[in-house]
Amino acid sequence: MPVPFETLLPYAIMIGMFGVTGTGLAVVKTWRNEGKRPRYSLDQWDRQSKNHNGGHVMMDRDRRLTGTLRGQIDRPEAPPGFEFSNGWKLEKRFT
Repeated sequence: MPVPFETLLPYAIMIGMFGVTGTGLAVVKTWRNEGKRPRYSLDQWDRQSKNHNGGHVMMDRDRRLTGTLRGQIDRPEAPPGFEFSNGWKLEKRFT
C-alpha cells in the first residue's frame, strides 16, 4: 500500500528548515569574520596575551592598524601616526 505524499510533507519541511538554518548560520559566521574563515584554534601566543579589555593583543593590533579586527597588512613599517596609537592606556598618577 503506497504512502500518501501528505504524510511525508512534515519530514520534507523539517529537512528543508535544517538546510535553511545551517546555511543562515554559515552566512552569519562568514559575515562576522569579514568573509574570512573563522579562527578556530588560536596559538599559545594569542591565548595567553590578553589586553585589559579581554581581547587578544595581536588581534587588537590588527584592528588598530587596519580598522578591522580580521584585517592584516603586509607592509614592514607601520603607517605614519601609528606610534601615537598605542594600545596601552595611561594610568592616573597617585598623589
